Amino acid sequence: QVQLVESGGGLVQAGGSLRLSCTASGRTFSNYIMGWFRQAPGKEREFVAAINRSGADTRYADSVKGRFTISRDNAKNTVSLQMNSLKPEDTAVYYCATGNLLLTTTSLYDYWGQGTQVTVSS
Repeated sequence: QVQLVESGGGLVQAGGSLRLSCTASGRTFSNYIMGWFRQAPGKEREFVAAINRSGADTRYADSVKGRFTISRDNAKNTVSLQMNSLKPEDTAVYYCATGNLLLTTTSLYDYWGQGTQVTVSS
């Protein structure tokens, strides 16, 4: 069992930045691929970014490429998502999740946090 807790969400104006963090406990953090996903009201949960076990390889959704950066600190059991140049369409609940493959498919991720709300005003 892995417990994940997200933090860092909030309200920000368009063009601003936020940094989300996700802290894991329960099992060896470095064993897992880590992903960030988001879900806007009335929409399905979608992939945002993922990072491999060492942090050397990453994946991004096209909609966030060049604006968001995923990173991890295995010593601190945390994965972060730096979000710059935020847009109103980035408004969503953001979730972190664990996986075993560096893929973008939501259903392949196993453990999920409860999410943190990000709201971007225009």
